Amino acid sequence: MQWYNSVFELIDMRSFSNLWYWVALAVFWSSASHYVLGVPFDMVARARRHGGQPAQDLDDMVRINVNRLLYIGRVAGPWLVGITSFLLTSLALLGFVYRIEFCQAVFMLALPMVLLGFLRVRTAERIAGRDVHGPELWRQLTRHRFWTQALGILSIFLTATWGMYQNMTVGVLGG
Repeated sequence: MQWYNSVFELIDMRSFSNLWYWVALAVFWSSASHYVLGVPFDMVARARRHGGQPAQDLDDMVRINVNRLLYIGRVAGPWLVGITSFLLTSLALLGFVYRIEFCQAVFMLALPMVLLGFLRVRTAERIAGRDVHGPELWRQLTRHRFWTQALGILSIFLTATWGMYQNMTVGVLGG
């Protein structure tokens, strides 16, 4: 059992002090801000610069992804809202009432993902409802990316603040 204790002393397995948690958080927000409604943002820049076929490709790709998001929302929306609400509530209770750090960490990842999902559906509805194309579509996607990045900054800041608090508290109190 000595090696087991040595490994866990060397590698802190708590969530907020684990390097892999922070790598996962960074990768998630990096991907979320690069793929706007499932479309790589470099396609928006290329469409803006060159127009023509790249702009048509962007319109087609956005149309496909918007229709997909809206279809999923219509077919499975109520179920997804119910299941997601149950899971988030369970994570919040286990994490913040029963003080299970792993549940706190997962909640700090999951809640912003859910908010980003609502933002994506709202943007998809706006694009589909107005039948947006060309420069107006580029503006909508750029605006969506801005709000995604703002949500990401806020999420990372709050997660880092809570994680530092947890690490200091656990370090001072000894677990």
